Amino acid sequence: MLELKPNCEVCDRDLPPASMDARICSYECTYCRDCADHVLHNVCPNCGGGLVPRPIRPATARRHGVGLAHQPASTHRVHTKYSAEEIRDFTSPIRDIRPEDR
Repeated sequence: MLELKPNCEVCDRDLPPASMDARICSYECTYCRDCADHVLHNVCPNCGGGLVPRPIRPATARRHGVGLAHQPASTHRVHTKYSAEEIRDFTSPIRDIRPEDR
């Protein structure tokens, strides 16, 4: 089950569970749309994978035991350990390679 991290790991922008601006990689590293597009250029600085829109977990339990009330989003904020320069150096050589070809 997705952790639904509460913030962008680069700029620390709040990304509530229903945010349409949250982007994740296959390891659930989480970024806002602006950082994903303009800082990371669709490259996760941790794994090199692509970034896709994070799914929205329903707020209302349509089936017994599911939904945000039963599986709440994480409240643990995560921040990248890489500097802006390290991110740029890592993403620059691969940002023009499609994620499925990396």
